[in-house]
Amino acid sequence: MQQRLKFTDRYLTLWIFLAMATGIVSGYLFPDISGFTTSLSVGTTNIPLAAGLILMMYPPLAKVDYTLLPDVLKDKKTIGISLMLNWVVGTMLMFGLAVLFLRDEPGYMTGLILIGLARCIAMVIVWNDLAKGDREYAALLIALNSIFQVITYSFLVWLFINVLPRKLGLADFNVRVSVKEITESVMIYLGIPFLAGFTSRYLLIRSKGSEWYNRKFIPSISPVTLYALLFTIVIMFSMKGNRILELPMDVLKVAIPLIIYFVLMFFLSFVVNKYLNIPYAKNASISFTATGNNFELAIAVSIAVFGIHSQQAFVGIIGPLIEVPVLIVLVKVSLWLKKGY
Repeated sequence: MQQRLKFTDRYLTLWIFLAMATGIVSGYLFPDISGFTTSLSVGTTNIPLAAGLILMMYPPLAKVDYTLLPDVLKDKKTIGISLMLNWVVGTMLMFGLAVLFLRDEPGYMTGLILIGLARCIAMVIVWNDLAKGDREYAALLIALNSIFQVITYSFLVWLFINVLPRKLGLADFNVRVSVKEITESVMIYLGIPFLAGFTSRYLLIRSKGSEWYNRKFIPSISPVTLYALLFTIVIMFSMKGNRILELPMDVLKVAIPLIIYFVLMFFLSFVVNKYLNIPYAKNASISFTATGNNFELAIAVSIAVFGIHSQQAFVGIIGPLIEVPVLIVLVKVSLWLKKGY
């Protein structure tokens, strides 16, 4: 089992690109697949995507030792840094890049802003794990982002899309996003796997012991993360595969500010944390939490507000295509920087 896991980790980039290619080709060859996948939805929640994200997040969350969380909460410095990077620096940076690169494409600009406001509560689990970050801190930071997302997302969308563009003379977007939609998204993509992981750990350790749990159960469920990740990528890209091939220049327009955002956010976060003498494991957790975004939420909001064939939804679909390879590279960079600690 360990050899198989090491093999899959070693070629993770290849598997992800193959999953992307499979999704794009499927969407291009079978245009009806988009409508079929979309039909498997309840409200703005797509069932296949939800299932993939929940399964992807469950194994890492089941590995978390939740008894350590009270000690984690005592570290107010790292918590404060993470909140500042996520909800001030990250949102402002994405807004600035969206305006700088896409002010003449208001649909794409709005889509990029929606991504910047949706802080990561899902994929960061994978990147943090690969970068040898602190799993307990990652789980805590994700929980904090979830709470802030529920409380502030509607206000931030109103501020960054309705108010700021108009004040800057760019455009006036009348966007309304209900707190109910955001709460449902958070409960589905974080609440379900978080509760399942906590319950699994508590009940199984109580009945089987920690030795069995860590040596038997965890290795048996760990591969599920990769399989679910690949499944999710195939589904996401199959929904817009035909449009990705038809609009290569539009993909490039969205890719450039996203790549700049990911790189700047990661290095800014990492350098700030290193300067403040935060240990590597916590630094990696904070940096990847600040760098990633909740594309699922951004896609759901874009579809609900603008429609599935809108430019905003297109940006949400393109997001993971850019994020996955860039974050894989940043994981390798993070592991290399770890040598300097």
